[in-house]
Amino acid sequence: MIVPVLLCGGSGTRLWPLSRKSYPKQFADLTGDESLFQASARRYSGADFAAPLVVTSDSFRFIVLEQLDDIGMRPADVLIEPEGRNTAAAAVVAALHVAQQDPEALILIGPSDHAMEAPGSFREAIVRGSAAAREGRIVTFGIRPDRPETGYGWLEAGETTHEGVQALTRFIEKPDAARAAELLSDPDNLWNAGIFLASAGTLVEAFKTHAPTIHDSVQAALQAARKDLNFTRIDEALWAEVPEDSIDYAVMEKARNVSVVPYDGHWSDLGSWEAVWKETEKDALGNGLSDNATALNCKGTLLRSEDPGIEIVGIGLENVVAVAMKDAVMVADMSDSQNVKQAVTLLKEKGASQAVQLPRDYRPWGWYETLILSSRFQVKRIHVHPGAALSLQSHVHRSEHWIVVSGTARVTVDEKVTLVTENESVYIPLGARHRMENPGKVPMVLIEVQTGAYLGEDDIIRYEDVYARG
Repeated sequence: MIVPVLLCGGSGTRLWPLSRKSYPKQFADLTGDESLFQASARRYSGADFAAPLVVTSDSFRFIVLEQLDDIGMRPADVLIEPEGRNTAAAAVVAALHVAQQDPEALILIGPSDHAMEAPGSFREAIVRGSAAAREGRIVTFGIRPDRPETGYGWLEAGETTHEGVQALTRFIEKPDAARAAELLSDPDNLWNAGIFLASAGTLVEAFKTHAPTIHDSVQAALQAARKDLNFTRIDEALWAEVPEDSIDYAVMEKARNVSVVPYDGHWSDLGSWEAVWKETEKDALGNGLSDNATALNCKGTLLRSEDPGIEIVGIGLENVVAVAMKDAVMVADMSDSQNVKQAVTLLKEKGASQAVQLPRDYRPWGWYETLILSSRFQVKRIHVHPGAALSLQSHVHRSEHWIVVSGTARVTVDEKVTLVTENESVYIPLGARHRMENPGKVPMVLIEVQTGAYLGEDDIIRYEDVYARG
């Protein structure tokens, strides 16, 4: 059995404003009805695969569980990184975790934000690489290129070592346009997909040899990890001492036992809005349009509205990408879409919350979004999943008024517990201990009106929380 390791702790800047630090692209429905994370989990499932091991951040731990549950899957474990330390640390912590149980187990490490058209054929490529991996090779996967791509790293494949497997001659940095055209002319040159297959023990030994400082510091942090609900929480202080590096630089470019499996199917890392446009169904003039988008005299353009209440209209545009959300709009020349992350940096410098935070804030019990925010009042829409409950809490600076608009809420205010149904309301005085729960089988939605001198999310004193938040 192969243990899939899904890496999903990215910062989400390249597809802003849809993807942000609070909710990066792997959790969004970019190319279909499922998120990229869910599609990745499905891709690495079946007879040859064990339950996935997920490496993510504290902010995304409940999103991971919810999205896996939505597709009928449960992870073997979820490792929580206290902070991102790049792919080297994430890879070796997963390898060490699996090796504790079985160092001979094969692990497949890869990002959870890529798109593949035929997941079955990629599973076949993984199986082809398994024989080499069981013999102590580290197997990576190279995509047959169809254009002189400058946004990807490349691989140079050498002699055949196993059926469908070649020795890896070298890694090639992202090339300029002339070099990319030169690489495209040689069939042994492939795009680097950043996906690796090896036994857990082989990968651990590679880190011991080529990146001992990373190995030792990660091992110490993992040994000091603690269980927290359904998660394994890596020690924060020790993790902070882990050097930050990519798995390519730290190990793969130094190791002599790396092989590559060429893959002929369609693949994209969706690393820019231009890449998303290429994956989007288009009209006769090459325009990719969302449900709430209209194009007039446009050509080769991507128009997306991510809010059902916002219509986006393009007139006379060519090679343009425009993405509209409730709180931000991004418009760029398609050829400049790789520079979106620079715009995010500028927004951070001016203190714009839109740089990192979505209008919808996801929590383990559901989500909320602010409808109106003023100096002394705020109006929110709150969605609570069936069976979920917010923490028992109080506020120092605000009172709240809840109006249920869908479903039923069980509301606790100090010692009183009541059921509040549609079109009914309840008042939460300042300082009162309170909680809302959804005891029903359908989502519960309410409107919350806050009034007070301070309306920040940090004005919370928690007394009980089923999600073990501080």
